[in-house]
Amino acid sequence: MTLRKLLSATTAILAALLPASCDKPKEEKKAPPPPVVLVSTITPSDVPIWSEWVATTDGCVNAKIRAQVAGYLTKQNYTEGALVRKGDVLFTIDDRPFKAALDQAKGELAQQQARLGKAVIDVNRYTPLAAEQAISQQELDDAVQAKLAAEAAVAAAKAVVENAEVNLGFTKVTSLIDGVAGLANAQIGDLVGPQGMELTAVSTVNPIKVYFTVSEQEYLNWKMQNPEGTDEQRSRDLKFDLVLSNGVTWPHKGTFLFADRQIDVRTGSIRLTAVFPNPDNILRPGQFGLIRTVIRTDKGVLLVPQRAVIEIQGLHQVMVVEGDKVAVRPVKMGDRIKSDWIVLSGLKAGDRVVVEGQQRIRPGMPVQAETYSPDSAEKAGFATGTATTPTPAPTPAPAKQGAR
Repeated sequence: MTLRKLLSATTAILAALLPASCDKPKEEKKAPPPPVVLVSTITPSDVPIWSEWVATTDGCVNAKIRAQVAGYLTKQNYTEGALVRKGDVLFTIDDRPFKAALDQAKGELAQQQARLGKAVIDVNRYTPLAAEQAISQQELDDAVQAKLAAEAAVAAAKAVVENAEVNLGFTKVTSLIDGVAGLANAQIGDLVGPQGMELTAVSTVNPIKVYFTVSEQEYLNWKMQNPEGTDEQRSRDLKFDLVLSNGVTWPHKGTFLFADRQIDVRTGSIRLTAVFPNPDNILRPGQFGLIRTVIRTDKGVLLVPQRAVIEIQGLHQVMVVEGDKVAVRPVKMGDRIKSDWIVLSGLKAGDRVVVEGQQRIRPGMPVQAETYSPDSAEKAGFATGTATTPTPAPTPAPAKQGAR
């Protein structure tokens, strides 16, 4: 084959291939879909308004156990921290001196009773003799007075015996109430007495008192909202929750017991008391916690999840979806209710508030709105931190519209 024929064939092949490659259309770039946001539709609802205060527990009755007679402790009869019953012996004091005093008092009583018997015989003998004028009236009068004196002496001796018996009984230091006994402050061999140390304490803890302090304003507001009836009648329907220091809510509801008689002039507050069942004696005096109750119910309020509210320099705003685009609304917020927040102004029923996805959108941007729920947030990647890179936050609302 000649060179000319070879070049002609090569040129023909290239001419056939080049148009095919040049005429192939380029693939066009598709626009990204609108970002997904999770929204919550605002609906009016009746919301119970809770208040909570720091609380401390105390026994319904706290009996301080002291010795009523002086003597040396010979025995501790109870287990510290155990439940004791009324009449249980907690401590024993050496009773030998008191037994001796009782024996002496009984002996004195026997002597006085013997003198009384002699006086009675004398009166019985002298009465008929005086009537027959065998003896003088003076002798009869002396016998009668001696009898009266003997009767008085017997009564006094009986009182001494009773006092000695009481003191002997006081050598057994008993509990006057049912409750939990505390640590012993005295040891075996210590000299105790009425003016000495407190031996221990016994507290009735079922039910248990819970003290909390409210401000004067809160107290007055409650009184004015419930003007009818006594404190007991006004507070009869109040039910309290007690949140313990470990964050667990006590399973039993508490009821109002009483309010203190005066406002503390130093703090401007008043002390209130509630009482809670404590069937297993788990709660003990001196524990701290939070006591909560519903103070009123607001009708037809609007709630938004707290995570939907954007706070910038003390102003609050939310992002809403209008149609398929995003808008920013300045709002005024009220009380927090668990994970929600009361909206006082700036929103209306039916508004769709963006709960998740605020970082990836800006005002005027079209979005794809889906209903918010914890499960939907996790599936969309919000809860796991797999959301797309955030964009700058929207411009804060003017102060005159969003100030609280």
